[in-house]
Amino acid sequence: MKKNLFIYAIGALVGLTGFTGCQDMFDIDSDQVINTDDYSLDAPTDSVYSVMGIIHSMQRIADRTILFGELRGELAQLTTSANLDLQALANFTADVENAYNKPQDYYHVIQNCNYFLANVDTALKKRNQPVFIKEFAAVKAFRAWTYLQLAQVYGSVPFITEPINVEKQADPSKYEKKDIQALCDYFIEDLKPFIDTELPGYGSIGGYNSSYFYIPVRLLLGDMCLWTGRYKEAATYYHDYLTHVDAPRPLGTSAVEWYDAMREFDSYSDSWSGVFQSYSGSEHLVIIPMESNKFEGIVSDLVNVFNSTQDNQYYFQATISPAYRELSRQQQNCKVFTYTVDNIIRKDTLYAPAENPWSDDAVGDLRLFSMYTKGTISSPSSSNYSKEYQQISKFGRHVPLYRKTLVYLRYAEAMNRAGFPTTAFSVLKYGLNKDNISLYVDTNEVKAAAGTNLLTWDERYFTVDNTIGIHSRGAGNSAANAFYVIPSLASLNDTINYVENLICDELALESAFEGFRFYDLMRLAMRKEDNAFLATKIAGRKGASQFDQALYNKLLIRDNWFLPLKRE
Repeated sequence: MKKNLFIYAIGALVGLTGFTGCQDMFDIDSDQVINTDDYSLDAPTDSVYSVMGIIHSMQRIADRTILFGELRGELAQLTTSANLDLQALANFTADVENAYNKPQDYYHVIQNCNYFLANVDTALKKRNQPVFIKEFAAVKAFRAWTYLQLAQVYGSVPFITEPINVEKQADPSKYEKKDIQALCDYFIEDLKPFIDTELPGYGSIGGYNSSYFYIPVRLLLGDMCLWTGRYKEAATYYHDYLTHVDAPRPLGTSAVEWYDAMREFDSYSDSWSGVFQSYSGSEHLVIIPMESNKFEGIVSDLVNVFNSTQDNQYYFQATISPAYRELSRQQQNCKVFTYTVDNIIRKDTLYAPAENPWSDDAVGDLRLFSMYTKGTISSPSSSNYSKEYQQISKFGRHVPLYRKTLVYLRYAEAMNRAGFPTTAFSVLKYGLNKDNISLYVDTNEVKAAAGTNLLTWDERYFTVDNTIGIHSRGAGNSAANAFYVIPSLASLNDTINYVENLICDELALESAFEGFRFYDLMRLAMRKEDNAFLATKIAGRKGASQFDQALYNKLLIRDNWFLPLKRE
C-alpha cells in the first residue's frame, strides 16, 4: 500500500491544467481528458478511489480557504516577513498573477465532481438499496461547497455542472455566470433530496477517521439559506443538525475562565484551547485531511504562515491585529464567587480588572490569551533565526471546515434575522435548553415558533449541565454579567441589529484565524446593505489610532472585495 493519504484511480478523474490567461480556468490538455463514453463508475473500488481523488483535489485549496478568509479581515495583521503575494491579499491589491489567485484549482475540484456525478451508476442496487447513493450525495456537497468558496472569493463565477470535454473546451464566455445568490438558489434545490442521505464511511484512512471528510448536507443548506436571506429555513437546518435524535450535539462547557473559588483574578482553568489539539473530538465536524510530509503529498503550510517553526526560522508572516486585541480587551469578564458567612451561602459577582500585571492579553475575553503565545528568544547576533517567537494553537496537520460552536453561532444569526432576537441572544448569554428558553426567551418568540421545532431542545440531551452561553467560553459567567444585556430599544429592528452586532463580535472572539472572518463581514454588510460596515472594520485593523482611510475608501466599492477572476 502506498504511504500517501489518498490512493485514487487517475483514470476516474479529469485533470485540469493551470496557467494564468483568461481561459486558464477550463483549458484541458487533451491527453488528460477521459472520454465519458468510455468510462463509467460502476464498481465499489471506482467509487471509493474517485471520492478520495476529489478530496485530494480539495487539498489544493485548503490553505487558501483560511488565508482568503483571515488575511482580508480585521483580526490578522501581516508582519514585515510576509511575502508580497500575502501583502497584496491583505491590501486588496492582488492581481491575476498573485500566487494565491488560482481559480483553476477550484474548478479542478468542480470538474472532478461533475465527472463523478455524470458517470457514477446511480441505478446499481444491492438488496434493493442504491449502491453509490452515499458517495453521490457527498460529491454533490463537495461541488456546492466549492462553488460557495469560489463565489465568496471572486463574486460572480462561470457555472458548469457537466464535465468539460475536448469538443467544448476552455472558453469561460460560453458559460453563464452566477453570483452567491444565484449559486445558493441552485444548490439549495440540488441538495434538498439528499438531506437524510447517510454519508460514506470508509474507516481509517491515513490515520484519519474518514467520517470527518464529508460535509453534512444540512449544514451546507443552512449556510446557503443564510447567505440568501432565507433565515427561517437556515435556522431550521442548523437546529435540525444540532438536535438530530441520532446524534444530538449539545454545546458543552469548554471554556477558559478565572477560578471562581477565590476572589482574586490570578488563576485560571482552560478547557477551550484543547478543542483545537485534535479533530476527533465532538467539536470538529468536517476537515480537509492533509498529508503529514511533503514526500507523501500536499501539506498544509498554515503553521508556517502563522507560527514560528524551524522551517521558517521563527519568522511568522501574520499575527494578532490591534483591532482583535482591542475587541478582546473590551469584553467584561466576570465570575460568581460563592462563600459562606454564619452558615449562610452568599454569592458575589466579581468583575475582572481592566489590567493584568503578568499578561496584557489576560484581560477581557480570555480566548485570545488561551490560543496565542508570543515571546522573545535569546540567540547569538549571527543567528539566522528571528528573536521573536509566536504560536497560535489553532493550526495543525488538517484544515477544519466546520466546528460545532460555529453552527450554534450561525443558528443564532439566522434566528435573529428571522425575528427571534432574544433566542439568538440566549445562545450567547445562557445556552439553549428547555429551562433557559422558558426563563429568557421572549414569550412572543415562543408563540411565533409554535408549530415549528425551532425552539425544541430535547431535555434528555440539552441540559444546564452540558450547555453554556457561547460568550462564557471566554468572558466568564456571562449569565451573571449585568453588562452583557440587550438594552431597551425603540423597535424590533433596532434590537435585531444590536444582537447581530453582538453575534459579529462573538464570531470574531470564537473563530478568529479559522478562515471565516472576511466572509462573515461580507455577509453581514450585504444583509445590512452597508458597505461601510465591512470597510470600517477592515480599515481599522491596526487599531483606532491608525485607521486606514485609503483602504476604507477602496472597500466602500463592493467590486473591490473580490479577487480578479481573469484579465479584463
